[in-house]
Amino acid sequence: MDQPVYNVLFLCTGNSARSILAESLLNDLGKGRFRAFSAGSHPTGKVNPLALELLEKNRFPIKGLRSKSWNDFAVDDAPRLDFVITVCDNAAGEACPVWPEQPVTAHWGIPDPAAVEGSDEVKRRAFESAMNQMQRRVSMFVSLPFNALDNLKLQQAVRDIGQTV
Repeated sequence: MDQPVYNVLFLCTGNSARSILAESLLNDLGKGRFRAFSAGSHPTGKVNPLALELLEKNRFPIKGLRSKSWNDFAVDDAPRLDFVITVCDNAAGEACPVWPEQPVTAHWGIPDPAAVEGSDEVKRRAFESAMNQMQRRVSMFVSLPFNALDNLKLQQAVRDIGQTV
């Protein structure tokens, strides 16, 4: 029996770091069961170089990663979304576009590594911390028994992942 492929959109304000990390991690760790996308409410227009450096260093895919608007996913020909997950507190509090498919929504807030100031080493450690936390959450997400959960239990399980450190 074929398993469905779930479309997951990760949202952040700038779509330059955390949501980009999440997109790459899920596309890799999801082993074809998920198609991950990322977008921002106010995209910076470029991916943070430290995010790309870290993903590449850890052999996660970077091809096609780009900073884009969440409006790209609110048009008629956009992929049908099964999950929409905010990864920054600002995006969680903003008025999101209407997702007509009524996807499962959750908030997985992670401190913004792009906002960290200091030496390059301090910034790299912040990105590593954000990626480690995101990788734990993505690993928990892909391990959920999707076929065994009804929508309410699935919604709660995905939201609970956002509470893990």
